[in-house]
Amino acid sequence: MNAVNTWNSTQHFWLIILGFIVAFIPRFFPLMLFTKRAIPEWFNEWMKFVPVSLFTALVVKDIFIDSASYALLLDKYSEMLAAVIVIFVAYRTRSMAISVIVGLIGVFILSMFMA
Repeated sequence: MNAVNTWNSTQHFWLIILGFIVAFIPRFFPLMLFTKRAIPEWFNEWMKFVPVSLFTALVVKDIFIDSASYALLLDKYSEMLAAVIVIFVAYRTRSMAISVIVGLIGVFILSMFMA
């Protein structure tokens, strides 16, 4: 199956403009809404959990789920041990940057010895 790009420059231009609009609108409207109103305290408390939950969802999916078959995996021992180390470091430091760096170094060193 050969897919040939038959679009001209004008069509590419409009695709970029529409992509910009689609990406811009969901960011612009909440900004405009909340600059004129006070943000409720319950919303601020709820939003504190969003980065942690997103980070956890990404890590758990990468460690425990096979992306090809969506089967549960329990054989990535180096990544599991690095995740435990990262949880400890993240709890102690409350720093996302330090946690990510420690996690990368941990996976690298542990995979060399546990592979």
